[in-house]
Parts: sequence; structure tokens; C-alpha cells
Amino acid sequence: MKRTDVLIIGGSAAGMVAATTGKAHWPEKSFTLVKKQKDVMVPCGIPYIFGTLESSEKNIMPVDATMQKNGVESLVDEATDIDTKEKVVSFASGEKIQYEKLVIATGSNPIKPKWLAGADLENVFVIPKDRVYLDDMKSKLGSVKNIAVIGAGFIGVEFSDELTKRGYNVTLIEKLPHILNLAFDVELSSKIHEMLTARGVKVLTGVGISKVHGTSKVEAIELENGQKMNMDAVILSMGYRPNTELAKKAGIYIDEDNFIAVDEYMRTHTPDVFAVGDCAQKRDFVTRRRVPTMLASTACAEARIAGMNLFNLHVVKTFSGTIAIYSTAMGETGFGTAGVTELRAMQEGLSTITGLFEGVDRHPGNLPGTHKQIVKLIAASNSGVIVGGEVIGGLEAGELTNVIGLAIQNRMSVNSFLTMQIGTHPCLTASPAAYPLIKAAEQIAIKMIKK
Repeated sequence: MKRTDVLIIGGSAAGMVAATTGKAHWPEKSFTLVKKQKDVMVPCGIPYIFGTLESSEKNIMPVDATMQKNGVESLVDEATDIDTKEKVVSFASGEKIQYEKLVIATGSNPIKPKWLAGADLENVFVIPKDRVYLDDMKSKLGSVKNIAVIGAGFIGVEFSDELTKRGYNVTLIEKLPHILNLAFDVELSSKIHEMLTARGVKVLTGVGISKVHGTSKVEAIELENGQKMNMDAVILSMGYRPNTELAKKAGIYIDEDNFIAVDEYMRTHTPDVFAVGDCAQKRDFVTRRRVPTMLASTACAEARIAGMNLFNLHVVKTFSGTIAIYSTAMGETGFGTAGVTELRAMQEGLSTITGLFEGVDRHPGNLPGTHKQIVKLIAASNSGVIVGGEVIGGLEAGELTNVIGLAIQNRMSVNSFLTMQIGTHPCLTASPAAYPLIKAAEQIAIKMIKK
């Protein structure tokens, strides 16, 4: 029987980072990573293989090369059973591997709702992290013209934009009142809606799909309001479920939402077993509620925590909850969000004060490449601690969103932003006198004085 000190099941972002971080902190230990497929997709890049990247070949993570460089053994196989008492994992090939520590990073699977009539017709697709499926999906989409994308979260928005660039007639359908409804407040989501429409995507909000019509292939869809629309294909972007069947079968504790329960060190209830990524339980950093957030950035943070704490707990290196940082781009416009929205804060009973400032990301504003920049900050009313932020700007918006995320994670207050020393340059940033992040904080500070 093969033996290893640390066995990682799953080769996507969480598994990779757990392996490399763990090996860096425990170089004397042997590490083995087992992935189900040879080629592992970059999760966030999947929409772009249908447009900008043109091919899945350009969206593959170099797992094997990275593992080899870091001294981690990499295998292709599928785990079928975990014996937590004997510390042995069985695989589809017949291989058995004994471990000292186990990291489960089995990810998630796309939702295809059972209630959706016609969901099994040909040309109804989900969006898995599976290269073979995605290549087949792309091939089948080559002969269609009208596509309905169901679900206007980040993946649905990105898919819609990429497919439109390829000349498809795309209708994006969202049951909630606004696109990106859970990530942005309406002031910013409405601007993204307008941008998406201007780029050629037809957007319907406030109504869901009820049925897919067709004999063998998709012919039309029916909405909850009875409206029918002729379609050649349907892409379901309705979220993901944690892939936890292997852990459940092994008797590892699974919570009510089907996630593997973990503590702040990413340990499960079973000794010497850790879980990271989409399959692992999440709590919101601000509200402390369990949330179904599934992000590569969150997964990698969890994986680093697990890797550092495999054999000895570092009490200051813990995962204290997901800040849920998202960012994406359409053309030359980037937008991102971190923490809670104003609406979410209100729903949670968290009293907030907000500041919204609109400026430009260059100074003077007539420099080439200047882009409008909008920043919204959300702070707790009494303390002024930043709990959320949203950005629309140029392609720098992603990094500005990361700054907001760092502020939330370190519980910085509005005053910290007001006294923040920033490096500025005409060709790189907004003016130091009108830096949108600081100006939005100023608005909150003024409102707090007037309270």
C-alpha cells in the first residue's frame, strides 16, 4: 500500500494551494495530490473559452508542473472511499493510499434543478469545471444562434457577454429584481445592466424560467409569467452545490446545507482531516452567518490556512470568514464588490452609513485612457468600521476592490481611510485631491458628524 504524510483529494485551486503551502511549511513531509482529470481548468476563466480565449487549451492550470516544482507528487485518479479510522483512501484504479493528514478539496457541482421541465433536453447545458464537457458544449453551441442564459450572477453575466461577442443572440434571465443582485446595490447594478445591454445582451429581470420546450432538442423556453421565447440552447448558471458525497459516506460531519463543517483552522470534526474550497463550510466575515459563497479567492485563502496548520496550529493564522470579494470586467470597464451590500446589511439588522463618490481614474481627466470611477463604501453607523464596498471603474477596479477587502478584513474605520497616505500618478490613479475611495469615506464621516 502506498503511504504519504499528506494526501490532498482535488486538483483545482484549493487543492493546489493546500499542497504548495503545506509543502513550503512542512518540507520534510511527503505530499501527494490526486486529481480526477488530467487537465484542470482555471475556474474563473471558463466563460472566456467561449469568446476571448477561443479554446480550453488556453485555460488550463499547470497543476503537474507546479506540483513537480514544489516537490509534491501528482496523480490522476478518483477517490471512491475514505476509511478515517485506518487513514486509507481507496481509488477507482484500485490504488489505496494511507495518509497521516488528509485534505478534502472536492469542490462543487453545477445545479440542474429537478423542478425544471425539459432540463434534460439536448442543448441544455450547465457550467462544470470539466474540460471534456466544456469542449463538447462549445462544439454543440457552434450550430446555434439564440441562447438563453439563466441566472445573472457573475458567471451568467460573463458568459452572456462572451457569447454576444461571438455573434450569438443572448438573453440573460434573472429571477431577482436586478442582475448581480446579491453582490451590488441597485445604484451600481443598474449601471452594469445598462452596460451589458449596450454591449448587445438582452436582459430580463424579476422573472424566472419555468420550462424548456422541445422534442429532443431545445426549441423554446417558457417564463414564470407565461411568456415563451424561441431558443436553440439554454445555459443554466443557477449556482453550485458542494461536492461532499465522498466525505458524507466516510462519516465526516456535513452541515444542514451539505457543506463539510470546519473550524477556523479548516479542520473537520474528524481528526487529521481538513476541508477547503467549495466543499467546505463558510461563514460571512461581517454577519457570521453560514453562507454558500464559492470563490477561488476564498478557496485559496482557506487552503493556505490549512497548509500552514497541518501539523501544528499557528493560532494567528486562522480563517475568520469569507469577505466575498468578487470582480470582473466587460471590455475596458471593471467592477468589483467586497463585504456586505447596503441591502444585505439592512436585512441583517446592521445599521449602516454609506458614501458614494463618482470621479475619474486619471488626473487630469483628459489624459488618454481615462475612465469614470465610482466607489461606494458601507460603514457600521456607530463605529464607522468599513463592512462593504463596491467599485465600477477601469481595469484597476479589481485591485481597488482588493484594497476595500483588506480594509474590511482588518476592521479599518472610515478615519483610517481619511488619513490614508496614497501614491498617485496622473497616468495611473485618480487625483490625490479627489481619490474616490477617500472621497466616499469623507461622505460617511460627514454624515456621522451630523447624526
